[in-house]
Amino acid sequence: MTVSNVDKIERKGLIFNVQKYNMYDGPGVRTLVFFKGCPLRCKWCSNPESQSRKAQILFKKNLCTNCGRCVPVCPVGIHSIGVDRTHSISRNVDCIGCGECVRVCLDSALSVVGEAKTVSEVLDIIEEDRAFYEMSGGGVTLGGGEVLMQPEFALNVLMGCKQRGINTAIETCGYTKRETILKIAEFTDLFLFDLKHINSERHYELTGVRNEWILENFTALIQGRFNVQARLPLMKGVNDAEEDIEQLIAFLQRFRDRKNFKGVDLLPYHKMGVGKYSQLDAEYPVKEDLSLSDAELERIENQFKRRGFPVAIIKH
Repeated sequence: MTVSNVDKIERKGLIFNVQKYNMYDGPGVRTLVFFKGCPLRCKWCSNPESQSRKAQILFKKNLCTNCGRCVPVCPVGIHSIGVDRTHSISRNVDCIGCGECVRVCLDSALSVVGEAKTVSEVLDIIEEDRAFYEMSGGGVTLGGGEVLMQPEFALNVLMGCKQRGINTAIETCGYTKRETILKIAEFTDLFLFDLKHINSERHYELTGVRNEWILENFTALIQGRFNVQARLPLMKGVNDAEEDIEQLIAFLQRFRDRKNFKGVDLLPYHKMGVGKYSQLDAEYPVKEDLSLSDAELERIENQFKRRGFPVAIIKH
């Protein structure tokens, strides 16, 4: 496949965040572009606003003064003031992402998550930090949500980056059709590939999907000689048991010595996204503390080291 001129393509995708100067998700200094939409429903998800493929309103009730200024400007009637004079949001009505409510809110209680951007708009943002990429060996990483929920848009962005000589990476759960991920792979320098649980039934309990596609796609990328780095989100009592790790090691063992297998990242559980659940009028599903101690992380790290795997603990 050849790289075509994507400057004139105005395909649009839904983006919910852009993070600059990242040092964790791929080599060097990177710009992270977060795609909205995800096929998984991980109980510990730190970006609940990433799951839906539609724009959404984040509402900080503690800042709202119930002034009602947002009510008349919303073209689809999401906002209302009740008989008790309190502001509420209808989650059964689709936000169109116009941002009018945010514009009139005097209390910074509202924000829209999910903005439609063209390929060229995203490429312009990525280009802003070219000097940092060149200095550090960095580039762009597409994450989410799940990038592969918007495969054509992602493909156009990746093609544009390669045309400009910018290093590309994708952070993915790997849950998609094989032909989709292999098409994307042609323009991806590195896959940061999540492996959440090796047991398919347990994977379904935790995420809402089985893992056969995921493991098959991981294998297909390695066999296709595309660069892949395994990433293991770790939660206490969920997937940190010695036998869980041994089963993952058994799956990865056959890839360990391949040049395009780039090792294992351990991603300890954190609570940084918990506050966003209430802003979406949702309840955080996890009641217990899933954090691992340094000793527990060291035990898992040593399990991989003993088998000759390059491994690193990545703490955000």
